[in-house]
Amino acid sequence: MLEPTLNYVLCPDAASGHRMAYWDWGQPESAHVVVCVHGLSRQGRDFDTLARALCEQSGNTLRVVCPDVVGRGQSDWLTDPQGYQIGTYAADMMALLAQLKLTTLDWVGTSMGGLIGMALAGQGPEASRAAGALAVRRLVLNDVGPVIEWQALQRIGDYLGNTGRFETVQQAADAMWSISSSFGPHTPEQWLALSRHMVRPLEDASGQVTLHYDPAIAVPFGSLTQESVAQGEALLWHLYDNITAATLLTRGAQSDLLKPETALAMTVRGPRARLVEFEGVGHAPTLITNDQLQAVTSFLLD
Repeated sequence: MLEPTLNYVLCPDAASGHRMAYWDWGQPESAHVVVCVHGLSRQGRDFDTLARALCEQSGNTLRVVCPDVVGRGQSDWLTDPQGYQIGTYAADMMALLAQLKLTTLDWVGTSMGGLIGMALAGQGPEASRAAGALAVRRLVLNDVGPVIEWQALQRIGDYLGNTGRFETVQQAADAMWSISSSFGPHTPEQWLALSRHMVRPLEDASGQVTLHYDPAIAVPFGSLTQESVAQGEALLWHLYDNITAATLLTRGAQSDLLKPETALAMTVRGPRARLVEFEGVGHAPTLITNDQLQAVTSFLLD
């Protein structure tokens, strides 16, 4: 079975810098590169099924790069928790793209990963050229848009930062399912596969595991207010309206984070996204079922 290689990029910060890990699939010399960025408390191995499908369906002629956003997976943790914000993540992605020496790329972003993609692709072509940034050819926004529903953020805040202690990976998977059933139907085997990379061993002699991420990612998230989220909508719409990439918007039909009216507005302004909805799924589609894979791979390989 096709497996990725693990690499790192050094990213600057106010301290001594930090390393961001990324998982590299396919042909390293390919000019067609797809960058896949995960959600708030997830990590880059979420995209294993999508990355394999893209490589296989392309005849292994493209490259798929899946970062672990700082504070997650195999990446370093920040010394200052206030750095766990979109601005830092976008800057880290620019450091990664510079290391990869790309000219153009496609972007798949789930939830937070979609917001990072909007921050990069929404600079507009003139600003991008002035900054030496790369052109985003195709953009997939997976269950996220300029309007983030406050009730969904409250739901996420109820569990974010509680990384727990578990005797086994299966026990951790069961605990994660209790807060992730909105991802939609998964077989036990599919969910366990998604969960294997979501844990790390505890640094003691217990033999137990805990969730992979730095609990401090919850610190800046916890400072959000309904007013600050609403104020950020204007900036997000501005970024979205500047996007020139062909855009696919995938939405869980029962999503509480991306409301239908926001999704519809995204189809008639800015890049006029093509909207695909998945029944029986909330926030957010995991892009491992056949219908979800088909929607994304056909868009990126067209």
